[in-house]
Amino acid sequence: MATNLVSYMMQFLTPDMIGRIAGALGLNRSDAQSGVSAVVPALLAAFSGLADKPGGAQSLVNTVKQQSGVLDNFAGMIGGNNLSSFIERGSSLLTSLLGSHDQSALTGAVARFAGLGQNKASSLLGMLTPVIMGLIGRQIGTRGVDIGSLTSLLASQKEQIAQALPNGMGELLDRTGLSSGLESARRATTEATGQFTQYTSPPRERERANPTTFGIPNWAYWALPLLALGGLLWYLLGRPAQHEQVAQEPAPPVQQSQSQSVTVGGVDIKNTIGDSLTDLRTSLQGITDVASARAALPKLEAARTQIDKVSNLVGQLTPDQRKVVAAVIAPAMPAINRLTDKVLEIPGVGDVLRPTIDPVKTKLADLSGQPSTVGSGR
Repeated sequence: MATNLVSYMMQFLTPDMIGRIAGALGLNRSDAQSGVSAVVPALLAAFSGLADKPGGAQSLVNTVKQQSGVLDNFAGMIGGNNLSSFIERGSSLLTSLLGSHDQSALTGAVARFAGLGQNKASSLLGMLTPVIMGLIGRQIGTRGVDIGSLTSLLASQKEQIAQALPNGMGELLDRTGLSSGLESARRATTEATGQFTQYTSPPRERERANPTTFGIPNWAYWALPLLALGGLLWYLLGRPAQHEQVAQEPAPPVQQSQSQSVTVGGVDIKNTIGDSLTDLRTSLQGITDVASARAALPKLEAARTQIDKVSNLVGQLTPDQRKVVAAVIAPAMPAINRLTDKVLEIPGVGDVLRPTIDPVKTKLADLSGQPSTVGSGR
């Protein structure tokens, strides 16, 4: 049995195949990659939840058995004359399993995350549903597909499925209720990234969360203002001439808060960058060998796609907005650089990840206003 079901499926959906899917559906390669990286774990999450419901596991078993030969013909099906009917059958298959309401909710989540539009997202789900079923059957293999083997496989993969869900997609899926079988795994993933999220949050929010920062005792928060008020009264009453001069000077411009929203073209740039940084760090932390690097690649590619979107919009930002974005990225870069240096030193991992990691680091360095460390040996 493969140690990671998502990785197993992404090895079947090669970059060349994803490129062909993009051409068949009229998508650019980046959007297709983002869509596939969301659809694969999202479908597995939905099927995992279905398997926990009465009668759900048997429905899945019956469907998996029906798709046993789909993988042999899939590559030739892409771009062929029968593709539309293949997609329709896949969509009907998904409706029969999830119901029209949940299928619509899943389609909406994929469309919103990958920016594909409802029709493209529906087509991608219809195309990949039979493939996911066929790969589940192939993974179970000679033991035969039955309720026991299927539920055992899905139950053993809940943590990996939760980790493979891109951060934004995981939240959208939670709202639909389709990831209900992954609560504990999602909580573990969230707790693992909580410290990094706090690290990248605006300084004023961290101060509100921890009012005793720097060990100042609570009484000082009311005593110090009183002392300051006394000093101000002394200054105003004792030096009126200077007070008049100060009053006539214009006040310095108010600095824009780093917590301000930065939205361009409907994209919340600050939150998109924050989510992408979190995904990068958690994905890199789990890499220990070539197999885990390949498993992490879909999530790293999804983060790269989001960073590319931000980079393409940066020309529309004001100087103050660019400073806000840079202030989010700059504190995270030392940790990102250390992690990437560490994983790229693992034998064989550089060949898998460098084509994705190097462009990401270059884009982040540009957005943060810092020099890139790509190729510097750091």
